[in-house]
Amino acid sequence: MTKLFTALLFFISLSNVIFAQKADSTASSKEKKVNWYDKISLRGYTQVRYNRLLETNPDLRCESCDRSWGDNGGFFIRRLRLIFSGDIGEHLYFYIQPDFASSASSTGLHFGQIRDAYFDVSIDKKKEFRFRVGQSKVPYGFENMQSSQNRLPLDRSDALNSAVPNERDLGVNFYYAPAKVRELYRDLISKGLKGSGDYGVVGFGIYNGQVANKPELNNNLHVVGRVTYPFQMGSQIIEPGIQGYTGKYTLAKDQLSSGVKVNKDLTYADQRVAASLCLYPKPFGVLAEYNIGRSPQFNPETDSIETKSLTGGFVTFCYKWDINKQTILPFARIQYYDGAKKAELDARAHVVTELEAGIEYQPFKYMEIVAAYVISNRNTSDFVKQNNEQQGRLLRIQAQFNF
Repeated sequence: MTKLFTALLFFISLSNVIFAQKADSTASSKEKKVNWYDKISLRGYTQVRYNRLLETNPDLRCESCDRSWGDNGGFFIRRLRLIFSGDIGEHLYFYIQPDFASSASSTGLHFGQIRDAYFDVSIDKKKEFRFRVGQSKVPYGFENMQSSQNRLPLDRSDALNSAVPNERDLGVNFYYAPAKVRELYRDLISKGLKGSGDYGVVGFGIYNGQVANKPELNNNLHVVGRVTYPFQMGSQIIEPGIQGYTGKYTLAKDQLSSGVKVNKDLTYADQRVAASLCLYPKPFGVLAEYNIGRSPQFNPETDSIETKSLTGGFVTFCYKWDINKQTILPFARIQYYDGAKKAELDARAHVVTELEAGIEYQPFKYMEIVAAYVISNRNTSDFVKQNNEQQGRLLRIQAQFNF
């Protein structure tokens, strides 16, 4: 019923938009012609990293975080993104973001790949009610919604990001936020307060569930819902949130080791709920998130992939210090995760305990430099490498260029 209701609302709103656009085009024909390129903006950012300073264990790795960790890692372009966006009409907005630093294989780097490709269809003129159609971020978690351009830790937490690797999927989402809240979301980003962006105060949707740029492998859709609301308390802004999703995830045959035991249809339950709390850095800030759920996970005791429970979260502390148009943001994050990463080999099991402390320096708005020291303990298990516990420390450096 949820899928049918969402689809019905979408097509009703789409028909309203078509009629509205016709009326708008009749009125606008009498006005001065606006060229298509006047409606499109282009921006982007690039992140260049080096992770080998003060390294104590070259076998410590995080495949889904940054593939230049560990042995044979060197200078690495983590992201190189261009963002094309603009209002096609009064009720239609588009956003396309390719990344030219994707890894096509373990030996091939810097391939172009779509990250976002979606259209926002607004029902009303204030754009408080929107349907988002295409590949976009799944509304689950605060840090997942937060752009890598704005996030303080160099990588997203294992606990929340393992829910939706690459944070995106193909589907239709509905978002609602009052105009004043949408303005606040934009203000939080423009003032460098590490906002998550505008994903509504209420959001729900349906999506494939196989993660971004992957084909659908079953006849079930994931359903997701999120409720959050920012409010002011004195000089501080606080935003609590809750979210959850449910669906079925099908393992791809090329992500399975020969000999591992699996369900006949390779399909498993994939369900989570999470709570978030953000205190924006004015000047002291905190971001905390925690989730529980179940998903496919490798079990070393039976050499099989089973539906198992998961749990984990993180807390990030920061302080924003503005000096003569320059900004310094010291931060520290501690995270814990006991669960699977469903998109990795054999739905690899993880037990992660990690502390990351660093500082972000913005000499001017077009450039940011981050140095972060990581103390990590990661124990992973798949069919090939079982109980692979690696501990270590390393200093990570990133230069980010905004344009």
